[in-house]
Amino acid sequence: MIVGSRESPCRGKEPPQMSDAAAIARDYIEGWNRRDWALWRELYHPEYTYTGGDGQVQKGPEAGMNVGQMFANAFPDGKIEIRRIHAAGDNVAVVEFIARGTHTADLMGIAPTGKRMELPVCLAIDIRDGKIYAEREYMDMMTLMQQLGVAPSPATA
Repeated sequence: MIVGSRESPCRGKEPPQMSDAAAIARDYIEGWNRRDWALWRELYHPEYTYTGGDGQVQKGPEAGMNVGQMFANAFPDGKIEIRRIHAAGDNVAVVEFIARGTHTADLMGIAPTGKRMELPVCLAIDIRDGKIYAEREYMDMMTLMQQLGVAPSPATA
C-alpha cells in the first residue's frame, strides 16, 4: 500500500484512510521538518531502538533525538521531501524520502563545508503501542561525504 499526503491521527484529527504506522511515520518526518522535538519525544516508544546504515544499534528515545538533532544542527536549512510511504499493516511503515540541506555546522566531526547535499534515504519504522518502537535508516553515506567534498568523487571512464 502506498500512502499519499493526509492529516495524521497523531494530532487528534479523525483518522485518515491510511494505516496508523504510515500516519505516525508522516508525523515523524514532518516533525523533523518543523524541528518539533516535543512531538518527536512523544512519538518514541520507551524501548525505542535506532539502527543506522552501519548496523550499529542505539537504544532509547535519546538515541533517536540525538540522530535527528545532529542532522538538524549540521543542516539548519534541511528539509525532507517524502516520496512514498509504504504501509505493511498497522505496525510497519517504509518511508522513501529525499533529504536536502546546506552543511553549515559540524557533522560527525566534519567541519562545515557550506556545500549543499541531496540524498535519498529509506527508513523502516516499526510501531508498538502506537509509538515508534524501532527505526532502521538506510542511506549512502559515501555519496553524502562526496557531496560535502570530504571524500573523492568516483572516477569516470
